[in-house]
Amino acid sequence: MLLGCGLVINDAVAAESFLTHVSYFRFAAYLKPLEADHETHQFKAGSTFGQAVSMYGFDVELRRLIFSAMQKIEISLRSNIIHYFSLAKGPFWFFDESCAADKHNFLENMNSIERELQRTKEEFIKDHYLKYGRTAFPPAWKTLELASFGCLTKLFVNFTDVKTKKKIARSYGLPQHEVLESWMKSVIALRNACAHHARVWNRTMPRMPQLPARLRYKWINVEDAAPNRLYAVLSCVVYWLNSIDPANTFVNDFKALLKKYPSVDPAAMGMPAGWASEPLWQ
Repeated sequence: MLLGCGLVINDAVAAESFLTHVSYFRFAAYLKPLEADHETHQFKAGSTFGQAVSMYGFDVELRRLIFSAMQKIEISLRSNIIHYFSLAKGPFWFFDESCAADKHNFLENMNSIERELQRTKEEFIKDHYLKYGRTAFPPAWKTLELASFGCLTKLFVNFTDVKTKKKIARSYGLPQHEVLESWMKSVIALRNACAHHARVWNRTMPRMPQLPARLRYKWINVEDAAPNRLYAVLSCVVYWLNSIDPANTFVNDFKALLKKYPSVDPAAMGMPAGWASEPLWQ
């Protein structure tokens, strides 16, 4: 069936079934790359509904792959922040207002943590209150297990102990804490898109990571990487993941996903020509 806009629908029943479970306005973003004219929504010759469904399927699997990598990064970062700051400042460093650069942000972070403590069902928090009472926050290694990735990042950015922040950054092969902070913010934006099932494959990223020309481990040619595209943020994810788990399979899994969906254009993700030969992506 050929619609007036030029889109070919080879199986109308399957298309109707698909749109029963995926709203049109969520799916429309996957139709847009097939349009010849975005004003009239006229499609390029030969464009099919199935092509857009394939792009949607690729994006679903890509989000799963990214989210799995994010879990390792978040757990590692949480562990290192708790470890290094607790060694430097004691068990209640996160509750020390004198360590915060911005007092308003400090109070917002404390309120967020307090809400998590009030609603948690975690046994280790219940056991702590039974043993010590509720007169104060549990120590960082308990309390900050409840903090969201976003709250954890805000705590890190807001604290003034540059020496400790540098130690954490360098544990991941990054030269300065400012680079790590920019990566944290970029990764959170991508993580949130994945968590809300939003399109990521050709998205313009709202947070741009710093891209040093050289890093300790295998890296990319940053001259070819637009910092507001998925390629740049994914390269940060891969580098970060490699520093945590050198045996991870993210790069191979990503390349396998592209082979599974040959109609997906890597350039839509900001992947430059020859990206697969970059040291980081081999």
